[in-house]
Amino acid sequence: MKSLPKIAKVLLDLSLDRSFDYAIPPDLAADIRVGMKVNVPFGNGKGERTAYVVAFAETSPYPTLKPILSLCEDRISLPDSLIRLGEWMADYYCCARESAIRNLLPGAVRNGKVKQKTENWYFLADRDSAMSYITANAKAKARCAVLKVLLNAPGGMESVQLQKEAGTSASVLKKLLDDKVIMIEERGVERDPFKGVKVMPTAPKEPNEQQAEALQIIKNKLHDRTKEESHVVLMHGVTGSGKTEVYLQSIAEVIAMRKEAIMLVPEISLTPQTVGLFRARFGDELCVLHSGLSDGERYDEWMKVQSGKVKIAVGARSALFAPFRNLALIIVDEEHDTSYKQSEAPRYNARDVAVVRGKLENALVLLGSATPSVESYHNATTGKYTLVKMTKRYDPTVLMPSVSVVDMRLESDENGRIPFFSKGLIQAIRDRIGRGEQSIVFLNRRGFARQMNCPACGYIAMCSECSVALTYHRRSQMLSCHFCAGTMPAPEICPECGSHDIRYQGNGTERIENIFEELFRGARIARMDSDTMTRPSLYEKTLASFRKGEIDILIGTQMIAKGLDFPNVTFVGVVNADLGLYVPGDFRAQEHAFQLLTQVAGRAGRGEIPGEVLIQTCAPFNSAIQYAVEHDYDGFFKEEIMLREELAFPPFGHMMIIHFRGEEVEKVQEAANALMTLIRPYIDPDTRVTEPAPATVERIAGKYRYTALFMGGKLAQLRRVIKRAIYTEKHPGVDIYVDMDAISFL
Repeated sequence: MKSLPKIAKVLLDLSLDRSFDYAIPPDLAADIRVGMKVNVPFGNGKGERTAYVVAFAETSPYPTLKPILSLCEDRISLPDSLIRLGEWMADYYCCARESAIRNLLPGAVRNGKVKQKTENWYFLADRDSAMSYITANAKAKARCAVLKVLLNAPGGMESVQLQKEAGTSASVLKKLLDDKVIMIEERGVERDPFKGVKVMPTAPKEPNEQQAEALQIIKNKLHDRTKEESHVVLMHGVTGSGKTEVYLQSIAEVIAMRKEAIMLVPEISLTPQTVGLFRARFGDELCVLHSGLSDGERYDEWMKVQSGKVKIAVGARSALFAPFRNLALIIVDEEHDTSYKQSEAPRYNARDVAVVRGKLENALVLLGSATPSVESYHNATTGKYTLVKMTKRYDPTVLMPSVSVVDMRLESDENGRIPFFSKGLIQAIRDRIGRGEQSIVFLNRRGFARQMNCPACGYIAMCSECSVALTYHRRSQMLSCHFCAGTMPAPEICPECGSHDIRYQGNGTERIENIFEELFRGARIARMDSDTMTRPSLYEKTLASFRKGEIDILIGTQMIAKGLDFPNVTFVGVVNADLGLYVPGDFRAQEHAFQLLTQVAGRAGRGEIPGEVLIQTCAPFNSAIQYAVEHDYDGFFKEEIMLREELAFPPFGHMMIIHFRGEEVEKVQEAANALMTLIRPYIDPDTRVTEPAPATVERIAGKYRYTALFMGGKLAQLRRVIKRAIYTEKHPGVDIYVDMDAISFL
């Protein structure tokens, strides 16, 4: 017989990157498990904290241990595999173990403030007594009405519904309770994020040849996980090739195996659409997990997984940590998307962590994209991942859209000024409006104008807390910072010289909307960016209107570039394709530009009418644009991977950035230099190092920022030395953190 544990190692929410030993009382030993939330005494006084059990031990270096006080009432627990995943994240992403474990739980579950919702239910004490009561009290019509309703509801009825059906009030219910004719019971109910949203069930579609081949490979791997072969499948399918149907049928196979699946999408904005498709196929077998839910909804949805009520979790990044205990499949849709990278500790990439969770739990990981990341495609071409290709659209009669490029330099006027829109773009939209078709216009910059300046004195409106110009938003007449979210009223005259000749340079989605309202009078226009889509419900409402044909032109940023499938969209215009091509210091700029252009182009021509895409640029011969025009991912990858290998950039090495941040620049410099002196002996000779220097945006939210860059294949030891230094060496007033496999240099 296995002996019961005596000592528990627990993590408290203190960000100390260490566990504490506690004695396990005999009355708890049989029930306690790794991953459970417990109450423990902490400190010299009578303080009490919650903690998570991460391991057991037979002995401790400390002679006297305080006992665990109790298991938490809600019996929240994490699977042992998730605890191991959290430990891996803490090590790899250089964060405190407590931070990694905390990230595994939604705040609504973690903080203990949200409880199960309850409702009062009424039911008859006795059916015969109710009949007799009605006969004896025939004149008490309200009470008799309640009893008649309950006679037809043997399982009882919720209070509000009962009063509504009986046409009565709570006082009548109280009288019947006093007369002991009815009884009351408090029942737990789930908050339903799908309340009022009905979907029509769908049946699996007959797969085409390429889908069938992909499904066969996936099914084989699902049923045979014992072989020493890759547990990751990369599905490279062009836009409209039917990747979603492959996802749905793969999950159906998992459900038939009585196992569980996770479906990740990169952004909350894509979740409602995906959830709708999955509910239509799987009904109530799924839950949804993302930050757009209320705390109560997140709690209830997470508890559905914890209690085993559902087999499928759908959501953004955080859904990866759904506490399934029999996980067979993790799907990462749009695996290339940078939204999978978290910007706060632990700074993990959900795609990469999905691969690790799959390995820990012997689950299959399916990565899908029309434009895979260079890292993932390299892994597939070298045999680390299994590659599945779908090169044709699901319906062979639906062709890829034709893509043309407009050199905006040739559109300039006699003074050399380049207009916002080419004649071809304006005419194409007019044609679509005339034919009752829809258009999407893409610009990856929100706001009305990039900056406000004064030509008289050269003044530029800058953020007082950040090293960036303020963006002008015309509708609100405000200048805002897109880094710290600070705002100020837009001045009518120059604050420096008093000139009235204030100008606004550059353009954003708000400016396009204003111009289009003049250009296309009577057209129905909507804008989708983070300024207008402040809630998921607004996103759903706008897309529903677009789907119904109530919008002629949809203007937006990258949130409209992926995942949308509207057969009546026959034209996509890209206003300024140059925006992402030349980002200072970003070696991924070409990749991101190619992906974005390819994805947004894929929104056109998904129905019976052929699609057209027009890209406006001043760099028409840029390779990223040229490959996007030809829908040529392989060509782009071959060119890009050669450059990466020549420069030893990822995937031929890891990239790690140490950030130093503080209000006093001298202290930031001192901390950076001190840390570099400490870690320099541990830097591998083959690792390339860029010494600490001001960040691309030197100041954000009032704090100066320095960064140090490390690139190489052997960073594990250095990573651990840096982490130990961060948590042991004190630098008051300076925050130091590591971004492993960084996406952005900002």
